[in-house]
Amino acid sequence: MDEIAILTERRERTGILTINRPKTLNALDIPTLLQLEAAFAELAQDDVIGAVIITGAGDRAFVAGGDIADLNTRQALDHYVEFAEVIHRVLRLIETCDKPTIAAVNGWALGGGTELLLATDIRLLAEGCRLGLPEITLGIIPGAGGTQRLIRQVPLCRAKEIMFTGEHLTAEAAVAIGLANRVVPKDRLMEEALALAGRMTSKSPLILRILKRTLSAGADMPLPAALAYEQAMASLVFDSADAHEGCSAFLEKRKAQFRGA
Repeated sequence: MDEIAILTERRERTGILTINRPKTLNALDIPTLLQLEAAFAELAQDDVIGAVIITGAGDRAFVAGGDIADLNTRQALDHYVEFAEVIHRVLRLIETCDKPTIAAVNGWALGGGTELLLATDIRLLAEGCRLGLPEITLGIIPGAGGTQRLIRQVPLCRAKEIMFTGEHLTAEAAVAIGLANRVVPKDRLMEEALALAGRMTSKSPLILRILKRTLSAGADMPLPAALAYEQAMASLVFDSADAHEGCSAFLEKRKAQFRGA
């Protein structure tokens, strides 16, 4: 029987994906990545789901990295067209999803675990977890977007130090450099993640989608172009019923009833 590497759960308007390989510290291999891709795509296309939480099974690791034994068997071309192709596609799917994503980091997140975290919108870290890109210690380099996403999310000198030394970051250090949002008690990690997701899913899904697209696209533009893009997007939302419902609810001192239209 094939391993069920990804567990899917729905809690009201929040989807939860759990990487379920605790015996390997939730290491990412191709079958796991393909299951993650399918499960995430299903939630992304579900109109009921407004946010997605990604976490790991067990109490030791979020994702401890890639499967080193598998990587050690590879040569350049098969790595490029197989593993690298798949993991880049899956992380890009997560990164570009219109719905907010939350990494609930329950343990060690090294290598591919940190690279998965870098593709999410918001990161909550359990006390005691460790992050890092230790590939240099194995004689390889980050290969799932880590080299490019990290330099865009933290100061360049800190990104270089993290990758050049391969040293681990504590949860507190990761928050201090802006790599994660906050540290929470381990026994409250999922409670905090669900509460955060609930605060987001109570908003208009349409406006959240437009906002996330505005942020993602604008980040890759020069500032003058990004500001012009924001001006267009901020104007576009006024063609939605939700924008007028939100403003009307504020004026009438009642809770807005967003319909996603």
